[in-house]
This record gives sequence, C-alpha cells and structure tokens, in this order.
Amino acid sequence: MKFLHTGDWHIGKKIKGYALLEEQEDAFQQVLAISEKHAVDAVVIAGDLYDRSVPSVEAIELFNEMIQTINLKKQLPLLAVSGNHDSAVRLEAGGPWYQATHFHLNTRLSQAFQPVIIEKTQFFLLPYFEPFEARQYFNDDTIKTIQIAMERVVEEMTKSFLPDYQQVLVAHFFAAGSERSDSETSVTVGGLDNVSVSLLEDHFDYVALGHLHNRHALKNETVKYSGTLLKYSLSEVNQTKGVWIVTMEDGQVSVAFESIQPLRDVSIVEGSFSELLSPEVYQQVNRDDYIGIRLTDREVIPNVMNQLSSVYPKIIQLERVNGREHQTVSNMSQEELQQQDPLTLFTKFFEEMTDGPMSQVQADYLLATIQSANKEEN
Repeated sequence: MKFLHTGDWHIGKKIKGYALLEEQEDAFQQVLAISEKHAVDAVVIAGDLYDRSVPSVEAIELFNEMIQTINLKKQLPLLAVSGNHDSAVRLEAGGPWYQATHFHLNTRLSQAFQPVIIEKTQFFLLPYFEPFEARQYFNDDTIKTIQIAMERVVEEMTKSFLPDYQQVLVAHFFAAGSERSDSETSVTVGGLDNVSVSLLEDHFDYVALGHLHNRHALKNETVKYSGTLLKYSLSEVNQTKGVWIVTMEDGQVSVAFESIQPLRDVSIVEGSFSELLSPEVYQQVNRDDYIGIRLTDREVIPNVMNQLSSVYPKIIQLERVNGREHQTVSNMSQEELQQQDPLTLFTKFFEEMTDGPMSQVQADYLLATIQSANKEEN
C-alpha cells in the first residue's frame, strides 16, 4: 500500500484580503503530479477541505474541479474527513453516491467505525468531532474529555480490525506534544486537545493527521501532520510545504516528504524606508510574494504604506522593528481638548495613527458621519 497524505487545503483562504485560489490551484496540480510520479494507491485528505463553513462560490467551484480531476479523471481512490473549518452538514451532501467512484468522505462520528478497505489496508476515517457527540453516540454521560472519548473511539474501531491487515487512522485534531502556528484557529478546537499519541501509535500502523499547519508540529515516525500546501502566515515563512508519501509493506512503514513550490511565496523584507525603496534592494526581492515589511526607521514617515505598496504590491504586514519616536499629539489640557470639535480631533488622531493625512473621500465620509451622529443626538 502506498498513499499520499495531505490535509488542511483551506480552499478559499485569504491572506490579509488577498485571495489564494490561483495559488491553491497551482499547488493542487503539483499534488496531482506527485501522486502520478509515485503511482499511489490512494490520496488521503485529513480535514479542513475549505477555509470557511460557508465557502464562496469560487472556492466550491475550485474544490469540485479538484475532486473531479483526481477522482474521476485520474480514477484515484480519495479518502477524506471534515475538519473544524468545514461544515459537516454541507460536505455530507452527495456522500452516498461519492462512494461509487471510491471517494470516501466522512463527516459524522458514526461513519468512522466502518473502515474503507483497499488491498490489505483498513482506513478508518475519523472526522472532527466534539466530546458531546461521543457521549451521544455511546450513550455514556461519563465521557467528559476528548481523551476519554478517543479511548472509546479507538476501542470501537479495534473491533473491526482484520488479522493480517494494516490499519490507518485519518483524523483531524490536536495531538499531545504538538506545536501550533499563527495561521491555525487560536481557540481550543472543540475540546480536541491533548489526545495521547501513545493511544494512536499503539493501535494503528500509521496515523494521518490534519489541523496543525506545520508538518514538524509533532515529531513521530508513524503519527504525522501533513501541514498545509501553502504558507498562510508570516510565522510559516521558513517552513517547506508539501505532502507525505506513505509506503506500507510487510509490516513496515516508510514515509517520504515531497515538497510543493508555491506560485507566490510568503516572505519578510527588513530595512530602512530609503533602503526598501532603492532598486539595489527591491530588485533582489520577488515582489510578487506576499510580503511582511520590517521597517527599521523610528521617525514618522507620511503615507508610508502607500509608498511601500507602490514597490511591494502584496504587503500583508508592516512592523516597526525599533518602535516609533514618541510624539506629543497636543499641548492642550484635557479641558481644552474637550472643547475641540470632533472633526478636528479625529483628523489629528487619524494622521498620527496612519502617518499620513486623510484623503478627500475619507474626510467627506467623516464629516457626513459626524453630521449624521449630531442629527440623531439632537
């Protein structure tokens, strides 16, 4: 058995307002080429197919195109689970007839106990779930934590284990000892936290995990995160993205990494304002990248973002490395400040916060808003 382990596609994802559909389509084509290069028996997607529970029309169209290509045109078995970013109810639509083309998509806990069998390997597809779902499924109010829930889930799965077969678990959660990245959901994911790795590796030959965006988030030979296909934050700037090729033969498991080259990368550029605008610097930078600017100047620079954007069109963050020089906004007393009209006060505030004046459109909008507020108050 040889399969490709990927996950966290997050179709429809944006970085600071920049849509990544073109980059995601390009990454998918590389996944397809890798699967053909290794002649894999199946492709595994470990959750978070979409970035939002209600994806855009464009995201749905792209995902459908991907699935049709890999499953119908290339006729590769596709095994997937829903993640915490997905809407299980929406993904489930069409599930019963997907299986006719060997597209197995599990979105409910109850589906996880019937394995998908390919050759001599049993795949258990466990979608993202919350502890209360396990309480309901097992009719057991003592299931209070995800660790207890997973113990019951694994126990139930082992009842279907066939002798002389290999077992693979595909799941989407946070395993104990893993490290997060900035682009992941910051809240605890539905209580799916601190699942014992030993519980997983003691029962399965390989565990294909999704949710964490760094493939090195968990250091284990047979329990692995695939990570994302693209970089989704500046914290991932030094990560190499890609997929795992998992080969299982004669009770042995070997895992090889295949990298993905992004159509547009995420990078960081640091320097003074004058350096960043000089050809000697910016000609050495791929200005099509999604760029985080680390500005070393401390003084106020009028209209700084607009000027930098004229050279680096896809700025996703502007950070002052050394902070800014302290400025006294006003020498007036609190009483004198309170006597100033709102238009003047907000204009001064805006100029200090943005290092530049308002445009005429912004000034007109502000004035209209203040007049509307005064009218409502009167």
